[in-house]
Amino acid sequence: MKKPINIRLEKDMIERLDEYATELKKTRTSLIEKAIELYFDKLDEMIADKRIDNLKSGKSGVVSLREIFKKAKIDV
Repeated sequence: MKKPINIRLEKDMIERLDEYATELKKTRTSLIEKAIELYFDKLDEMIADKRIDNLKSGKSGVVSLREIFKKAKIDV
């Protein structure tokens, strides 16, 4: 279910958005949704890179699946 939100954008950004929407015969909403989806993909990459860096630097570690099952008392 979609829920409405309010955002404020610069006038030139809205104008560009409207130009793209007209050219592509899409709604503002559909273009904004797609842009956010694509940005979430980028954020996922950034988080993965940060986690890898933390592993490499020793700020975080790896726990084996066997260890997790043992702590959860799951017999495999």
